[in-house]
Amino acid sequence: MIDGVKIVLELFFFTTIFSIPLGIGIAFIRTSKNKVARGITSFYIWIMRGSPLLLQMMFLYYGLPLLSDKLVFDRMPIAIIAFSINYAAYYAEIFRSGLESIDKGQFEAAHVLGFDKFTMYRRIILPQVIKRVLPPISNEFITLVKDTSLVYILGLNDLLRIATAASNREASLMPFVYAAIIYLLMTAILTKLLSMVEKKYSYYI
Repeated sequence: MIDGVKIVLELFFFTTIFSIPLGIGIAFIRTSKNKVARGITSFYIWIMRGSPLLLQMMFLYYGLPLLSDKLVFDRMPIAIIAFSINYAAYYAEIFRSGLESIDKGQFEAAHVLGFDKFTMYRRIILPQVIKRVLPPISNEFITLVKDTSLVYILGLNDLLRIATAASNREASLMPFVYAAIIYLLMTAILTKLLSMVEKKYSYYI
């Protein structure tokens, strides 16, 4: 079970640090004036959100080697890549809605005050965006913890796969109960941490 938890935490960590910056970058492109770039990112989001994550992992793991011998990856990197590009699409839409919810007058006021674009986003826009998108991002974090169980299709010894093997070996459902308790504990801890972050940003309008 401990080995399974390590897989869950590793996948959660790397997916988060890769998918959120990628999602923010795509969100900025989605709100830009470049129609071609907006069209490409819209298509990407449609593909990622419209097809199951399980199929995306299978395509990357089994399909890429058919395209080139240089596109053969181990199971964990494939899982991280699949999860990252999938969740980035969801984060992109979340951050896009957050950016578009900011009143245009605040952008104009920042320009009048002489703020450069980087300072404007860092000190004025993004703090408000983060405050507004925290609830949906928190939901995605919780979903991510549970979605890690999908990596069983790649043969990784995640928590659910280990519980399944133990259940078959012992002819008992208790391993699944233990796995459920561990998932509940992880989501409870994550929920508490996210609640603390929301309180930190509660002073923003």
